[in-house]
Amino acid sequence: MNIKPILMGSLLGAAMACSTNKTSKNIQHQPTTASTSPFSINILDDQALKVISPDAKIERMASGFDWVEGPLWVEEGGGYLLFSDIPQNKIYKMTIEGDTSTYLFPSGYTGNGTKRKEPGSNGLLLSNEGELVLMQHGDRRVAKMKAGLNAPSSEYSSLADSYKGKRFNSPNDGVFDQEGNLYFTDPPYGLPPQYVGKELSFQGVYCLKHDGDLILVDSLSRPNGIALSPDEKYLFVANSDKKKAAWFRYAIEESGEVGKRELFFDATEKAKEANGLPDGMEMHPAGYLFATGPGGVWVFDLGGKVLAKIHTGQLTSNCAFSADYRRLYLTADGDILRVDLK
Repeated sequence: MNIKPILMGSLLGAAMACSTNKTSKNIQHQPTTASTSPFSINILDDQALKVISPDAKIERMASGFDWVEGPLWVEEGGGYLLFSDIPQNKIYKMTIEGDTSTYLFPSGYTGNGTKRKEPGSNGLLLSNEGELVLMQHGDRRVAKMKAGLNAPSSEYSSLADSYKGKRFNSPNDGVFDQEGNLYFTDPPYGLPPQYVGKELSFQGVYCLKHDGDLILVDSLSRPNGIALSPDEKYLFVANSDKKKAAWFRYAIEESGEVGKRELFFDATEKAKEANGLPDGMEMHPAGYLFATGPGGVWVFDLGGKVLAKIHTGQLTSNCAFSADYRRLYLTADGDILRVDLK
């Protein structure tokens, strides 16, 4: 996500007081019991019951972060979750049990230049070769960690940092297709105040081809989360703009050319009623799009029908499935949540 209209008082204050180069003592595993949970799941169509139980448990696994994003499930070593804390310029690692430690610092801004509100990495993903790829707000680029996953190091190689000679704004989220092409979004959220240093006159949606060619797919006011349909015939993009809060869809031709933008779902009015805007998303292989947005997580079929809503009661920025798709991890303000699925 991008902008937090209200800070979380004592929780955020405690997190901000922590050192930026070691794990905060205020970050803790914090399971939430049913009696204290603010969470709920609303099944709107029986299709959702194929992947969600109406009595599914939602747990708060860890808390005390500043603003978390980019969850990524890694299967190695028994499985663990990586996620970005953007203000802290860190990536954290969380075990299945909820134990959390610093994985990588700095994760997004490696220089000493202009201060910025959101310096860290945002979206995290694995390349088809199993390498960690980061959307780096601070360095304004898409980068690859040079080290392996088991021995992380803050040394990066740039995959893309500009379009036609002008630096990106702050790459936000991305998704690889089976051929290794990378689709990603580039809103302005990671730029310094007043967008100092902004070089592009637009906010783009791009495709970085596996051969290195960079193609501008579209420009939106605030492009954010991005996903592909299971058959890779459609690209989905979230627009985190209060004036036009929506998810869009693009048909992808067999030639690889991306078609014109189509409205998938307009959430502008819903965004006036609940906290949050269309943000990160994840595609279930059964063809259901789990998309964070106003109030929590929206579950769609591929035609744009809302099948279910996972209400978190807090700003929710992104989501990621476990390897077996039996659990959904959410980054929600300063918390990591987990939802049991079928």
